[in-house]
Amino acid sequence: MVADVAFWVLGVLAVLAGAAVFVVDSMARATYALAVSFVAVGLQVLFLQQTYVGVVVILMMVMEMAIMAVYMVMFMGMNPALMPMSMVHDKRLALAAAIGTFLVLAAGVLLVDWPARRGSPPPDATRALGEALMGHKMLVMTVISPVMVATIVAGVVLASARTRYDRYGDDLRGAPDDPQPGGVGR
Repeated sequence: MVADVAFWVLGVLAVLAGAAVFVVDSMARATYALAVSFVAVGLQVLFLQQTYVGVVVILMMVMEMAIMAVYMVMFMGMNPALMPMSMVHDKRLALAAAIGTFLVLAAGVLLVDWPARRGSPPPDATRALGEALMGHKMLVMTVISPVMVATIVAGVVLASARTRYDRYGDDLRGAPDDPQPGGVGR
């Protein structure tokens, strides 16, 4: 019973966070809302006993949203969390497309004659699914992970114009003749 309630709560959270992407007024907030939506979907996949896919969805989407936020700060030259903007440009067409897509997908779910299961699942469905998805590329995925982390760290380093060490050197307490507290404005 608790698992069923948690599954449906995560479903509602995923839909609301997905809708928030188009309601919030900045790219950074939209990025965080999208990350919450994807994490909720990944947790739902975990409830469906698809451990590998659920963990991959969560890790992949969190990393993707982190990279997106870092690159927004790095390349936009402003604080994207504070700049108001709209994520929807043609609101009537976007609303019509969203409603139409939902109706088509809902009709497909309700009207399609779904096939019955043939055979039985493998003893370790998670391993079989991982091998089916990755196959011989597992080594590549293992190597890409630290490269992605290095990319994020490099992006943050490049995005920050200067650090506390640039302002004070080795003495982080500040110079006694510093006209502004904290060394801001030098």
